[in-house]
Amino acid sequence: MKTTRLANAFQTRAVRAEHPLAWLIEPLLNDPTFEFKAWFGGRTVSLDGKHRLVLTTQDEPWQGVLVCTTHEHHASLLAEFPSLVQHPVLGKWLYLSEAVPTFERDARHLVQLARSRDPRLGIVPNARKKRPKKRIRFGDPL
Repeated sequence: MKTTRLANAFQTRAVRAEHPLAWLIEPLLNDPTFEFKAWFGGRTVSLDGKHRLVLTTQDEPWQGVLVCTTHEHHASLLAEFPSLVQHPVLGKWLYLSEAVPTFERDARHLVQLARSRDPRLGIVPNARKKRPKKRIRFGDPL
């Protein structure tokens, strides 16, 4: 019995691969409200309970940084970041493609804006709905 537990203790575990754009979040790591979670095929950068940015590494238009914002802030952000565009699928958010020449500089600047709690960045996520538990009783059809 002891040898089984000991053998299980040394089994290898699956390690989640580091996100390719994780280098962007380094300035946020010491923030006590910082969260970096999987969200719709990307990773959301949350501070103070608000989604600020989403890092995505799929095919275009999901290859770069999504800026979580509202339509009222588009003009000022587009003026500050000429490489930003309105996301073709999520029109209320802006998108910085990894393919633009200024990606690194602009992405770092967006992270600094998020870190400084720029009011133009951030959406409050909807509360998660609790799913009712399905009870299966003996004799119920499967």
